[in-house]
Amino acid sequence: MRHLRLLIFMLLALTLLPLQASASDFGERVSGMAEVTGVRISSHSDKVRIVVEATKDMAFKQIILSNPDRVVVDLPNAWLSPKARKDIDLDSPFAGRLKVAQFDKQTVRIVVETKVGRNNYNVFKLTGGAAACRIVLDFGDISESSDNRKIDLPDGSAQQPEPAYMPPASETDEVEQEMASPDKSERTEEPQDTGKKEAEKKTSIKVEETPSGGIFEGSDKDSGDELDKITGLKGRKIAIDAGHGGSDSGAIGPTGVMEKTITLKVATELKNLLVAEGATVYMTRTKDTEVSPKKGRATDIEELQARCDIANAKDADIFISIHMDSFTNAAAKGTTGYYYARGSKKSRELADKIRQGVIDQIGTQSRGTQSCNFYVVKHTDMPATLVELAFISNRAEEKLLYSDAGAKKAAQGILDGIEDYFN
Repeated sequence: MRHLRLLIFMLLALTLLPLQASASDFGERVSGMAEVTGVRISSHSDKVRIVVEATKDMAFKQIILSNPDRVVVDLPNAWLSPKARKDIDLDSPFAGRLKVAQFDKQTVRIVVETKVGRNNYNVFKLTGGAAACRIVLDFGDISESSDNRKIDLPDGSAQQPEPAYMPPASETDEVEQEMASPDKSERTEEPQDTGKKEAEKKTSIKVEETPSGGIFEGSDKDSGDELDKITGLKGRKIAIDAGHGGSDSGAIGPTGVMEKTITLKVATELKNLLVAEGATVYMTRTKDTEVSPKKGRATDIEELQARCDIANAKDADIFISIHMDSFTNAAAKGTTGYYYARGSKKSRELADKIRQGVIDQIGTQSRGTQSCNFYVVKHTDMPATLVELAFISNRAEEKLLYSDAGAKKAAQGILDGIEDYFN
């Protein structure tokens, strides 16, 4: 009996050895490689955006294939997480199907079936933020603003974007490992060599309190990090205005959440993200208070001018006012970007990119980028936007933005838009 048990034990050991060796080999192979952790899709009437997230900075190589028409993006020195979405029907007039697979042991391949012409798609990279690296693929209207643009298709036809909202793309669990081979048409972007390990990157914060807000600075020490050249945020001066505050609650949601509470929560999260990227941030308020020195005795104009004065006095590069929308019909929903048409020519671009960034992160409906006559974007001297994150009068959107996770995602979306703007 003892011999029988010993024989069974030895057989089990021999059976498990290859599995242990395989796991060990896999761990060694992917060590130092970027892990592609996930894919996010944002689909609208004028554009579909694909965001591929990874744990490390990486290169990408763009390849154009035909019969059928495809845009292929190779990610060298990368491996695909089993949890990542791998085969997605984009359900968009600009792109049909998205496939992500491990092309070989060191390359992740992204394939997008598309019929748009070369002027209507773009592939670029963002580094920093919640994901260490993001490869972004835009198909459709890639102009500065999405309003009233035409999208040329290869057959010579043109599509006029409709204002209707397109729901997020559906997904499947199928994995297709057989991918097409590259041809001669390709474009390569190399990763930025930081020369330092991620763990060695540190950011110091200098805080100067003001009566209502504060000044927050990222480290002014030269780290030699090439990330600054990618995001363009190191040394940038950014004014953040958390709408309402103090005696002015702003709109109130169906469960009693006040607009001033959400705007301050998102503004604070955004400040933390910007400072981590090396930007200098001017907050019009950091607590539940009015901004004007007159506090509750100030007129509406005096309160709004006090917010503009902070950004103008500091000569900020951009001004962002954060708000929640509201309407009598509780079904109203979505995100809107506003700018002053007679102001800086860059304001429209800023408003459009921040609106898109927020939508990509929190999945709200796009209500477009619109001109307005709002005081704070009219009386600031730099590119300025007022973003209505969502409708506080909509119970679902009130709950989303009041949650910590929702506020963080909204802040990340604004950061994505800022990075896109400065790029």
